[in-house]
Amino acid sequence: MTYLQKECGEPSLLNSLQQGGYILYTRHGEANIGTDQPYLDLNNCNTQRNLSDNGRMQATLYGNIIRNLHIPIEYPILASPFCRTIETAALAFGGMNVQVDPIGFDIFKLDTNLNPLEQQRILNNLQSELELLPSMGKNKVMVAHSFPKDVGLGTIPYMGTVVVKPLGKGNGYQIVTSLSLEQLQYLWSMCSG
Repeated sequence: MTYLQKECGEPSLLNSLQQGGYILYTRHGEANIGTDQPYLDLNNCNTQRNLSDNGRMQATLYGNIIRNLHIPIEYPILASPFCRTIETAALAFGGMNVQVDPIGFDIFKLDTNLNPLEQQRILNNLQSELELLPSMGKNKVMVAHSFPKDVGLGTIPYMGTVVVKPLGKGNGYQIVTSLSLEQLQYLWSMCSG
């Protein structure tokens, strides 16, 4: 029996997610169309790196997996203000279910040359957000960006998800696991039906 096969029954990761109480911090789908311009405009997708066709398929697949695994989601979905994150969230969960979360832009800036005080401010704000419990019986989804290696939640592949257990305001959070889209798809194939 493989690790993910064990994850289908009780107690398991899937069972825990179906009970709610987690944050699914998810990186946007593959985005290799265009580049982020030096003076990017968040209201103009032409100044940003955007989802590829594969990225769009990844986002749609992600939403289907979450629904088919019966993982309850709290709406709205929080998305970084970039076109690629908003589109990812909309394709996965429906456009009317997306709310822009400005912290995503700060997370994006972590990959630039920031002074240590600014980096710490961003990480403190992220911690505050990851400490907040979702509604009872639901999981909160945040669609944003990867982090630099050894910073924040670390590097995340396209459509990868870091499962976070918030411990309440001022009490921190725990990183439960990280799952690639392929691992989620495997979980779906092992646990559905």
